[in-house]
Amino acid sequence: MKVALGSQSAGPSRVNEDFAAAVPGAAVLLDGAGVAGAETGCVHGIAWFSATLGGLLLSNISTQSTRPLVECLADSIRAVRSLHGDTCDLAHRASPTSTVVAVRAGSGVLEYLVLGDSTLLLADLDGKTTAVTDQRLDEVGKRLRASVDALSTGSPEHAVALAEYRDALTGLRNQPGGFWIAGPDPLAAEHGFTGTVPVESLTSVTLLSDGATRLVDLFELATWQDTLAVVGSVGPDGLIRRVREAEAGDPDGRRWPRGKAQDDATVLHWVLS
Repeated sequence: MKVALGSQSAGPSRVNEDFAAAVPGAAVLLDGAGVAGAETGCVHGIAWFSATLGGLLLSNISTQSTRPLVECLADSIRAVRSLHGDTCDLAHRASPTSTVVAVRAGSGVLEYLVLGDSTLLLADLDGKTTAVTDQRLDEVGKRLRASVDALSTGSPEHAVALAEYRDALTGLRNQPGGFWIAGPDPLAAEHGFTGTVPVESLTSVTLLSDGATRLVDLFELATWQDTLAVVGSVGPDGLIRRVREAEAGDPDGRRWPRGKAQDDATVLHWVLS
């Protein structure tokens, strides 16, 4: 199993809330979600949540090879609940959450699950690249963030508008008509996008947090095919460097309005053949 992994926090003084790991035949990537420094009701923090859930999920999908990924994720969420239910307010509306991408290869088939706005890229033998992305958060966000995008990223006014936007977004989390993400409720696992692909048809699978997909889905400077070409030539760290270069060219978010000037960025690239 040949895996390359790169991850970088949003800044030198920021905790990286992404988590990614792999074992033979399986890999996961999670992007912790919340508001840094804001009240969440959890004493552990967002990075703890994504890393703990990610580790449990990877263990479950690799040791329970016949159990569906959805069930493995639900079980993992329940397990995390049991670890901090006595110390944390899991009913808090801003309790830590995380996106999830999970893949598992076995019996000639690659299974996948995508929940939240991280991305799975499937590269096949014919040179085609298919992106599996949960767009529900982006669709909800577009309805709410006009006032945020009109302001300079990092300005005091932007911070106020961003806090109001995130508060409104939190109210739509794991709700019909809103978006779904892994949090305290194991039922969220049932809303992930799942599928299977013959392993023999693939050359690689790549898991990316949304901080690493900005060249494509936010900046529109590259295609998914371009992204895979960069990862193949200079590795995950090389792709993240190119994202940082683009961000540095627009620090105030004038060209590309965004909530964060930089975001945690993680890429896990698994070569199959």
